Amino acid sequence: MIWPFKSRFRKQIARIEITGPIAGDTRKRVLEALNTVKERKFPALLLRIDSPGGTVGDSQEIYSALQHLREKVKIVASFGNISASGGVYIGMGAQHIVANPGTITGSIGVILRGNNIERLLEKIGVSFKVIKSGPYKDILAFDRELTEPEQHILQELIDTSYHQFVRTVAESRNLSEEAVRTFADGRIFTGEQALELGVIDRLGTEEEARRWAAELADLDPDKTECCTLEKPKSLINRILSNNQTPAGGLSAARNWVEFELSTNGLPLWLYRP
Repeated sequence: MIWPFKSRFRKQIARIEITGPIAGDTRKRVLEALNTVKERKFPALLLRIDSPGGTVGDSQEIYSALQHLREKVKIVASFGNISASGGVYIGMGAQHIVANPGTITGSIGVILRGNNIERLLEKIGVSFKVIKSGPYKDILAFDRELTEPEQHILQELIDTSYHQFVRTVAESRNLSEEAVRTFADGRIFTGEQALELGVIDRLGTEEEARRWAAELADLDPDKTECCTLEKPKSLINRILSNNQTPAGGLSAARNWVEFELSTNGLPLWLYRP
């Protein structure tokens, strides 16, 4: 038996929006939304991505959930102003990808940053005494340079993560890994260039992506509505999330700083302009 309130969702397209850096909060919200798509039995999903990327593990978990969902749901990803690095990785979880001609995408690669303020600490007379269980426990410590063995360890880490990224793009887009590596060197490119490289399927707007999703689900694109899945925000959060206001700009800047601090020393699939 199909309950009436559930059957109405079969005539709609679910919409999930991924914006900003991809980290723990984004992962949790998106996974919950994907579970809602499954429970309500939406026939199609429009995945709107406007993100420079983010952490490796969080991007992989969202991608994996999309892979499972696409067995029963038609998924079309729409790349917005920027969908780079981890944003590309997540997009690989959709069956089809649409981008604007001028969308900034690509940046397929891995980056890991650590801060070295050793000289500054010397100037102000600050030093640290470290007791550690092994030679690499304080790898990427901010008060000293990396040793050669540490550089080797971290490079192997980055190379492994990079291979995972390349393999996923190759498998998702029916390309060879050799072909992907020709443009997966960290460079960015436009949506138009992405189409030529085989990274996306079509050029178009979010509305055109919505219409395509409707057609794939055998729904009338002129009549089918989108149901955006998002937790209700409080009034103050809605005001602060509006980037057209000074408060919104400060909120975005604060979120970015928090992301930078929390991911320092982690491998990232992140476009850094």
